[in-house]
Amino acid sequence: MKRTYQPNNRKKAKTIGFLARAKSNVIKRRRRKGRKVLTH
Repeated sequence: MKRTYQPNNRKKAKTIGFLARAKSNVIKRRRRKGRKVLTH
Protein backbone atom coordinates (compact mmCIF):
# COMPACT_ATOMS: atom_id res chain seq x y z
CA MET A 1 0.00 0.00 0.00
CA LYS A 2 1.21 3.46 -0.91
CA ARG A 3 1.59 6.06 1.83
CA THR A 4 -0.46 9.25 1.61
CA TYR A 5 2.41 11.75 1.69
CA GLN A 6 4.44 11.65 -1.51
CA PRO A 7 6.74 14.68 -1.21
CA ASN A 8 7.43 16.71 -4.33
CA ASN A 9 9.49 19.88 -3.87
CA ARG A 10 8.47 21.48 -7.17
CA LYS A 11 4.76 21.08 -6.47
CA LYS A 12 5.16 22.26 -2.89
CA ALA A 13 6.99 25.41 -3.94
CA LYS A 14 4.36 26.15 -6.57
CA THR A 15 1.49 25.92 -4.09
CA ILE A 16 2.88 27.34 -0.83
CA GLY A 17 6.19 28.95 -1.76
CA PHE A 18 7.12 32.63 -1.56
CA LEU A 19 6.12 33.43 -5.14
CA ALA A 20 2.81 31.63 -4.80
CA ARG A 21 2.07 33.74 -1.72
CA ALA A 22 3.14 36.92 -3.47
CA LYS A 23 0.56 36.26 -6.20
CA SER A 24 -2.31 35.80 -3.77
CA ASN A 25 -1.77 39.11 -1.85
CA VAL A 26 -0.80 37.29 1.36
CA ILE A 27 2.61 38.98 1.37
CA LYS A 28 1.12 42.38 0.63
CA ARG A 29 -1.40 42.08 3.43
CA ARG A 30 1.27 41.01 5.94
CA ARG A 31 3.57 43.86 4.86
CA ARG A 32 0.80 46.37 5.42
CA LYS A 33 0.23 44.94 8.88
CA GLY A 34 3.91 45.61 9.60
CA ARG A 35 5.18 42.07 9.99
CA LYS A 36 8.83 41.53 10.73
CA VAL A 37 8.88 38.05 9.16
CA LEU A 38 6.65 37.55 6.12
CA THR A 39 7.35 33.88 5.40
CA HIS A 40 9.18 31.18 7.31
